[in-house]
Amino acid sequence: GYETVTDPSVYVRFPLTSGPYAGAADRPAVALLVWTTTPWTLVSNTAVAVHPGVDYVVATDGHEQVLVAAPLLEHALGEGWTVEATVPGNEMERWTYQRPFDLVDFPTDQEAHFVVLADYVTTEDGTGLVHQSPAFGEEDMRVGRIYGLPVVNPVRPDGHFAEEVPLVGGQFFKHADADLVNDLETRGLLFRHVAYEHSYPHCWRCHTALLYYAQPSWYVRTTAVKDALLRENERTSWHPESVKWGRYGDWLHNNVDWALSRSRYWGTPLPIWRCNEGHQTCVGSLAELGELTGTDQSELDPHRPYVDDITFTCPHPSTGGDAGSCGAESRRVPEVIDAWFDSGSMPFAQWGFPHEPDSARRFEESYPADFICEAIDQTRGWFYTLMAIGTLVFDESSYRSVLCLGHILAEDGRKMSKHLGNILEPMPLMEQHGADAVRWFMAASGSPWVARRVGHATIAETVRKVLLTYWNTVSFQVLYARSAGWTPGNEAPPLADRPVLDRWALSEAHRLVVEVTEALESFDTQRAGTRIAGYVDDLSNWYVRRSRRRFWAGDPGALATLHECLYVVTLLMAPLTPFITERVWQDVFRSTSHELPESVHLAAWPRVDGGLIDDDLAAGVALTRRLVELGRAARSDALIRTRQPLSRALVASSAWSRLDDELRQEVAEELNVGVVEPLSSAGVGLVDFTAKGNFRALGKRFAQRTPQVAAAIAAADPSSLAAALAADGRAEVDLAGESVEVLPDEVIVSERPREGWSVANEHGETVALDLELTPALVRAGLAREVVRLVQEARKKSGFDVSDRIVLTWAASDETAQALREHGAMVGDEVLALESREVDAGSFDNPEASGRGAVRNDDLGLVFTVARA
Repeated sequence: GYETVTDPSVYVRFPLTSGPYAGAADRPAVALLVWTTTPWTLVSNTAVAVHPGVDYVVATDGHEQVLVAAPLLEHALGEGWTVEATVPGNEMERWTYQRPFDLVDFPTDQEAHFVVLADYVTTEDGTGLVHQSPAFGEEDMRVGRIYGLPVVNPVRPDGHFAEEVPLVGGQFFKHADADLVNDLETRGLLFRHVAYEHSYPHCWRCHTALLYYAQPSWYVRTTAVKDALLRENERTSWHPESVKWGRYGDWLHNNVDWALSRSRYWGTPLPIWRCNEGHQTCVGSLAELGELTGTDQSELDPHRPYVDDITFTCPHPSTGGDAGSCGAESRRVPEVIDAWFDSGSMPFAQWGFPHEPDSARRFEESYPADFICEAIDQTRGWFYTLMAIGTLVFDESSYRSVLCLGHILAEDGRKMSKHLGNILEPMPLMEQHGADAVRWFMAASGSPWVARRVGHATIAETVRKVLLTYWNTVSFQVLYARSAGWTPGNEAPPLADRPVLDRWALSEAHRLVVEVTEALESFDTQRAGTRIAGYVDDLSNWYVRRSRRRFWAGDPGALATLHECLYVVTLLMAPLTPFITERVWQDVFRSTSHELPESVHLAAWPRVDGGLIDDDLAAGVALTRRLVELGRAARSDALIRTRQPLSRALVASSAWSRLDDELRQEVAEELNVGVVEPLSSAGVGLVDFTAKGNFRALGKRFAQRTPQVAAAIAAADPSSLAAALAADGRAEVDLAGESVEVLPDEVIVSERPREGWSVANEHGETVALDLELTPALVRAGLAREVVRLVQEARKKSGFDVSDRIVLTWAASDETAQALREHGAMVGDEVLALESREVDAGSFDNPEASGRGAVRNDDLGLVFTVARA
């Protein structure tokens, strides 16, 4: 990986020795000013690159002359420099210069140390002149080949300079910088030396600095099949699509031959034998090797060191003109093959094709693969080697579809590493949170191809929001189905005869199947997870909550609806959370129907009944829930708790007309109001408006007339002004008989609900609550408070949610009257089969009243609960 380091950044003078600015008897040479952050590479400097399309300038400070790119003059030299001449980059080609060090010898039969042209040179930093050392840079090597430059490498493979190199011999390449910089300064070639912080490659294990290092290699000529690779890529389905002609497509378009060999011990040996005459023999199998050696090699371990011991007589014709074969001893070359070649050969190598019996049939049946999946960095690894080898050998890529995965990061966004101590081991993570929680998080917390942060907190949130909600909804269904003696075989009302929320829940379940199927078919597990999680939340926090009284009563329609919805959800969740869904399948579905498969993972994917998907119903319920949210906001603004009933809620006439009676009743019950009516029924406006000018906005248009326009705004009817601005985006005010147009940002409109109303507006919808509390409403509110207290007492007493109770109570006059009026509602809410009113004195004796009497002085209430 890369690490941020501080290296010496040096600006070095390279005096010109040819061209119009070379030194002469009457003038010193102009120096090319070269910038580098790797002074150690200057030992093997071979050329200096300039951009052919950039202008360069000769500048002086009165003491010396240097040459830099014109756009970088001030950046490289600072102040006090005067331009004396301008030279186009393409006119500098082959100007020679004095190299910075004479520590190593260069070949005498190759030219070096002159200016070359290179398009990769930039003017973003440095001086616009780049020193070239082909042994240590890819671009340098490419340019060097164009100009026939020598490759001089004084650094050994272990990263140390060769012992015979003066000044730095035996030093580690990065450690040599200090001595080299001091020498440049001593000889007057160092122009400037500053510390430079940048990203530099290091070994990810030991964190030792790495270096680019030119060495001979065997290549696969992939450039010969570049067009075929591009053709196969066009046929491939990529997820995300942007990788196809982005990251991966760029890699193919800039394809270079594959450096196949590695100078290592472990690996697949390169099957090439070479004799002293240079003849090379590529061996294709152990059988062929046996023929060449004249011995049975079928039991040979074809790895080092065993394969290196195998020699044979070179079978190539003699190079001396004789009629016979060469006859020299052939030995295997020392290199092994790039391990990525092994992985790219997997599609046919797994079958032993073409050598193993029946391997041809098995290969043909499995090639190409329908789908492969790996991390995004495999665009230059496995994804490429599979396609390259498949195309080279079979003229067809090894796969049809590919899914790129994003990287896994620590919770703080950093890469996980042992060095940083932020690794999360998967097994302990699953032991703490559960395998399903980890699986769901990995699949659904983001698009598969996006990097994601993993931590205990994020996974725990997954458990709480999705898996526990699903599990609790299943438990709710099981509890009330058993309580009512209901099974899936029981008769339930036809769907058309069930309440609106039943029809909505099943409609959305079938819509969910469509959406999750589409998402998974496009490999978008995040979208699938988001839709499932959203539906599970809707099912629990809207359908079940709004229908709970029906479940308490054992309503077969409600139980059948929830059972079918959970059946669909369980099937859809099974691929992502296989363990919890298997448990639910066995306990809830398989246990009630032996006709079902033995496992959820053997069950068919749910079928969609398009006739059940009702878009109008979905829109109606969505509007219902939006109005409920607005109503809650209006209650919050008025500081009135939801438990306090109100007489009515008014909604915009357009919204009221889009809701049927059942949905209006849902709004009324959820907001705890007596009735929902259209706003038009109020007869008068519910909001008072005020308007004043926005002086800052007005000043931009009206300048000196701003105070007069602001006064006209203040004098206008604020209601009419607000209505015009909302409807038309403009309004007119009267300024001394002149009609002046004003815009929304020029008028500050404030609204305040009229006394006795609380109003909430959002996205074109309005809900107004009538806040007048009659004595009857107050008593209804008291009854709701009693319900809350009794429910808390049930919970503290350890009652099961389905337990029926006997409620015994005594209360002051107002609370007592409330309980007498609303006794049936209280009984239904707290599952009281009997509600007994007794004299308050009955609770003075704990023996008589039973244990655990609850008192509330604010309500003047005392009561006990007991199982019926």
